[in-house]
Amino acid sequence: MGRSVPRVHFCGARPQARPLHFRAPFKDAEDLSAALPGLGKRVVFMGDDTWKDLFPGAFSKAFFFPSFDVRDLHTVDNVDSGEWDVLIAHFLGVDHCGHKHGPDHPEMAKKLSQMDQMIQGLVERLENDTLLVVTGDHGMTVSGNHGGDSELETSAVLFLYSPTALFPSAPPEVRPEKPEVIPQISLVPTLALLLGLPIPFGNIGEVMAELFSEVEDSQPHSSALAQASALHLNAQQVFRFLHTYSAAAQDLQVKELHRLQNLFSKASANYQRLLQSPQGAEAALQTVITEMQQFLRGVRAMCIESWARFSLVRMAGGVALLAATCFLCLLVSQWATSPGFYLRPLLVMPVTCGLTVATVCTGLLATTGLQLDPVVLGAMAAVGSLLPFLWKAWAGWGSRRSMASLLPMPGPVLLLLLIRFAGLFSDSFVVAEARAAPFLLASLILLLVAQLHWEGKLLPPKLLTIPRLGFLTPTGPPRHHGVHTLGLGVGLLLCIRLAGLFHRCPEETPACSSSPWLSPLASMVGGRAKNLWYGACVGALVSLLAAVRLWLHRYGNLKSPEPSVLFVRWGLPLMVLGTAAYWALASGADEAPPRLRALVAGASVMLPRAVAGLAAAGLMLLLWRPVAVLVKAATGAPRTRTVLAPFSGPPASQADLDYVVPQIYRHMQEEFRGRLERTKSQAPLTVAAYQLGSVYSAAMVTALTLLAFPLLLLHAERISLVFLLLFLQSFLLLHLLAAGIPVTTPGPFTVPWQAVSAWAFMATQTFYSTGHQPVFPAIHWHAAFVGVSERLESSSLSAFLVGANTFASHILFAVGCPLLLLWPFLCESQGSRKRRQLPGNEAEARVRPEEEEEPLMEMRLRQAPHHFNAALLQLGLKYLFVLGIQILACALAAFILRRHLMVWKVFAPKFMFEGMGFIVSSVGLCLGIALVMRVDGAVSSWFRQLVLAQQRGGEQSGLVFTGAESSAGEAQPHLLPLCSQELLTSGTSLFYNSKL
Repeated sequence: MGRSVPRVHFCGARPQARPLHFRAPFKDAEDLSAALPGLGKRVVFMGDDTWKDLFPGAFSKAFFFPSFDVRDLHTVDNVDSGEWDVLIAHFLGVDHCGHKHGPDHPEMAKKLSQMDQMIQGLVERLENDTLLVVTGDHGMTVSGNHGGDSELETSAVLFLYSPTALFPSAPPEVRPEKPEVIPQISLVPTLALLLGLPIPFGNIGEVMAELFSEVEDSQPHSSALAQASALHLNAQQVFRFLHTYSAAAQDLQVKELHRLQNLFSKASANYQRLLQSPQGAEAALQTVITEMQQFLRGVRAMCIESWARFSLVRMAGGVALLAATCFLCLLVSQWATSPGFYLRPLLVMPVTCGLTVATVCTGLLATTGLQLDPVVLGAMAAVGSLLPFLWKAWAGWGSRRSMASLLPMPGPVLLLLLIRFAGLFSDSFVVAEARAAPFLLASLILLLVAQLHWEGKLLPPKLLTIPRLGFLTPTGPPRHHGVHTLGLGVGLLLCIRLAGLFHRCPEETPACSSSPWLSPLASMVGGRAKNLWYGACVGALVSLLAAVRLWLHRYGNLKSPEPSVLFVRWGLPLMVLGTAAYWALASGADEAPPRLRALVAGASVMLPRAVAGLAAAGLMLLLWRPVAVLVKAATGAPRTRTVLAPFSGPPASQADLDYVVPQIYRHMQEEFRGRLERTKSQAPLTVAAYQLGSVYSAAMVTALTLLAFPLLLLHAERISLVFLLLFLQSFLLLHLLAAGIPVTTPGPFTVPWQAVSAWAFMATQTFYSTGHQPVFPAIHWHAAFVGVSERLESSSLSAFLVGANTFASHILFAVGCPLLLLWPFLCESQGSRKRRQLPGNEAEARVRPEEEEEPLMEMRLRQAPHHFNAALLQLGLKYLFVLGIQILACALAAFILRRHLMVWKVFAPKFMFEGMGFIVSSVGLCLGIALVMRVDGAVSSWFRQLVLAQQRGGEQSGLVFTGAESSAGEAQPHLLPLCSQELLTSGTSLFYNSKL
C-alpha cells in the first residue's frame, strides 16, 4: 500500500468461472450493479457518495460518505457492513489524508497502517472459494492531489488474492521484474464473468484471461479452453456493441471496422470448430486466444482514436468569434473618447450586418443540405458585425490616418504583449509561466520608469534627441520627485520578488520544489514553528486592516458618519478577529480534546460564515450609501479666510510680522462681521462637505477590502502574506502609473495601454503567487469545505468556493480596474499643491492663497460626465482586449497543436483556465464599473438634493467641500469651478477647504 493506492475497493464474492450466454435475463443491463439484485445477491456498499448518483437504488444497504470532505479521515473507514453477498467498500481515508496532509505526512503512515491491518483481517476470514479484489481508482502526486494524466496519478495497484489457487501462478524464474499493466476498463468484463453476470453492453475492455484457467485440471488444454471461452464471450459482447454503435454513429474508420469484423468472424469460426474437436488442439487454441485479444485491443484502439477527433469547423468558428471580439474591443476603445461618439447608434449597424450575414449563411447551408452549427453561425455573425467598423476604420486611414493607428499602444508594450501571445504556443513557456509572468511584469515596470525619465517626469531631461520608442512626448513638469518615483519602482520589483517565493512547481519540472508555505498550518508538525507562523499570518491581517484604515484616514474618508464608513471602523476589525479565530481552530483541530471536537467543528463552520456575512453586509451598506463624505450645515457666512504663514514657529523677522499681522486683522474683521450677520433673522445657510475629492477611490478600496477577506479565508493561512503583498504591490503600481498620466480638464480622460497591460500582468502574477497552476491537480480542493458542514449542503456551493479560490486574483484585479482611471486624480493632491512666490527677495517670499490652484482631485471627473463615462468604457475595453488576446492565443494553440503530445496535459487545461478566468474577469470588471457609476449617481443625487433643499428654503446657500486631508496647519479655502450645472442655475456658492 503506497502513494498509488489512495482508495481501496473490495469486491468480495464467490467467483463462478463458467460460460455465460447473452440470452441471460439481464442481457440489457448496462452495469453490474443493475444485474446483481436480480440474481438475488445482497449488495452492500460503503464509502464514496458518488456511487449513489451513478447507481441509484442498486444496493440493498449503503453507507454513503461525502467524497469531498477531506477533513474526515476515519469515519468513512469505520463502518460495520453486516451481512452481504457482494461487498463494495470504497475507502476514502487515504485519499482524504493525501489531500489534507500530503503523502509524506505522519498521518498518512497511520492511515496506511490501518488499511493494511484491515486487509490482513479480511484475508484471514476469507473462505477458500472467495476472491479478494483490491484496487484504486486513481493515484496521487507528491503533493497529494490527482486529476491529471501523470503516471503517479493514473497508476493504481490491482491486488487479487484467494486462499486457494483459483488460477495458475507463474514460476519465480519467469515472473517479470515490473508488474503487468492492466487497463482499468478490463475490470468490468473480468468481474462480470467471475460473478456469473453478463458483461455490460457498453464495455470495450478485455478480460484478464489468467483468472479463467482451470487450476484443478492440470491439463494445459483445459486451461487454454477456459481462457478462450472467456475471451469469446468478451469478444461477442464487444462485437455486438461495435455493430450497434457503427450503425448509429458512423464515425468509425470504415476500413479498420471491416478488418476487425473479419478478424472476429475468423476467430469465432475457429473457436466453434475447436469446441467440436477439443482434443489435441493446443496450438490452435493459442491461435484463437491471440486472435480474440487482437480483436479486443484493436476495437479499443479504434474507438479511442475516433472519440478523440476534433471538429475543425467548430474550432475555427470559435477562434474567429474570439478574434472578432478582440478586434471589436480594440476599435471601440480607440473611438470611445473621440468627440461625437455614441455607442447606441454605433451598434445598430453592426448588429444589422451580423444578423444579415447569419441569415445568408443559414440559407446557404439549408440549400446545400449541410448541418446548421450554432457555433459557426455565431462566428459568421460576429465577423459580419465587424464590417461597419472596418469600413469606418478604412475610411479614417484613407483620409488622415496611418495604418499604425490600428495599434495605438506604445512599441515596447506591444512587444511584450506579442511575446506573451507567442509564448502561449510553447508548452515550455506555459509550464514555466509562473516565472515568466513576473519577468514580463518587471520588464514593463522598468519601461515605465524609463518612460518617466524620457518624458522629463522623473529626472531633468538630458540631451535626448532620439525617438521615445513609441512613448508619449513630454507633457508637463514632473509631479513626483525623482527619488520618490524610483523608490516606487524599486519597491514594486521587491514585492514581485517576494511574492515569487510562494510558488507551486508544475509536475513537468520534477527538479523544482514547491514552496512549503503553501500548505496549511494544520500540516505542520512542530508546535513552535506553527505558532510563529500563526503569529505572522495574524500580523499580516492586522497590517492589511491598518493600511486600509490609514489610507482612508489620510484622505479623510474615515471621518464620515455614513454606514459604510462606520462598518470599516468596526466591522473590519470583527472580520479580522473572526478570520484569526478560524485559523486557530483549523490549525489545531486535530489536537483538540475529544470532548471539544464537536464544539471546534461547529465553530469552524460558523466563523467563516460570519466573516462572509459581515463582508456581504458591508458591501450592501456600501451600495446603499456609497458617498463617504462629512457634511456640516451652519447658519452664517462661510469661513473663507485663514491665517497662512510661509514659515514654521513664531515670526522671526519684521517681514514675517508684516505678512502675518494683516491676515490676522482681516480674519478678525470677517469673524466679527459673521457674528453680526448670524444675529439677523434671515441668515444664509452654509453647507460644508469634506472628502469629496476621494469619494470614488474610497468606495473602490473599501469594496476590494471587503472582497479580500472572504477570498483570503478560502486559501491557506500563509497566503495572507501574499494578499498583503498584493495590496502593497497594487498601491505602488498605481502610484507609479499615476506619475506618468497627466490630469487634464475638462477631458478627455484616458488610461494608457502600459497601465492596463501592467494591471493584467499583475493579475496573472498573483494567480501563480497564491499557489495556483492552470492544471486540475493543482486546484485547491480544500476551499470547498470552508464554512461547510461535514454533510455538504450543496455541491454547487462547494464548486463556487473552489472557483472563488482559484480565480481570486482575477476577481480582485477586475473589480479594482477603475482605480487605474481614478488614481491619477487622487494623486493630484500630492503634486499640484505648490505655493507661488512673490517676486523679490527669497526672505520676503509670501504665499498668496487667492492665487493658488487647489487640486480638485476626483471632482474633475464630474466636470465632464460624458468624458468620464467614455473613459470608463475605454478602460474596460482595453482590459478586455488584453485578456482577450491571451485566451485567443490559448485557443489557437489548442487548435493548431491539437495532435501535440502535451495538448491534454498543457494546452487544453490552459485554455480552459484562461476561458474561465476571462469570464470571471469580465463579470468582475462590470461590477467594478457599476460600483463607480453607483457612486457617481449618489454624488449627483447628493448635489441635487442640496439644490432642491436650497430652492425650497428660498435662500442663498453656500457649499464648502474638501478633497483630502492635508498637512497640519493648512486650511486653504478657494472658489473653484462648479461641479454641477444645478449649482450654477441655483446660485449656490461652492468653496473648497482642505482640512477638517
